[in-house]
Amino acid sequence: MTEWTFLAADEQDTERLGAGLARALPAGSVVGLDGPLGAGKTRLVQGLATTLGARREDVVSPTFVVIHEYAAEKPVYHFDAYRIADDDEFLELGPDEYFASPGITLVEWAERVERCLPRERLAVRVEVADTTSRRFTLTAFGPGYQSVLDSLAADLDGRST
Repeated sequence: MTEWTFLAADEQDTERLGAGLARALPAGSVVGLDGPLGAGKTRLVQGLATTLGARREDVVSPTFVVIHEYAAEKPVYHFDAYRIADDDEFLELGPDEYFASPGITLVEWAERVERCLPRERLAVRVEVADTTSRRFTLTAFGPGYQSVLDSLAADLDGRST
């Protein structure tokens, strides 16, 4: 398990991190996103999905829908586990099919369903540093995701801490 930290000064930096993830993540990737309400999880997903070709206006928080699917170069599957009661309810959504797909699966509020996520994945923790800045701590679970962090750090040179 290896960590890499990125300090985003504003929403544009958050989207830049999302764009970097879009370039670094291979098809079939699973990313767990955690952090408080309003921290920037969906903004990060917007940066990733639009970089892959999704329409920006389509990329919204799936809080009330639970899953959004975005047509893109690599399909993007955007789960929100905030309103999920337990692991069984999450598993009823069929996440294993998404995890096994050639798309990128993003799960907001991943800590709520952590036992249901693949052992190998990327975890992203967002912390509010101040009014506009955010600290993103990315943790690689598995060697494939270590290479994602290496690629991401090289791509976003000068913005890590």
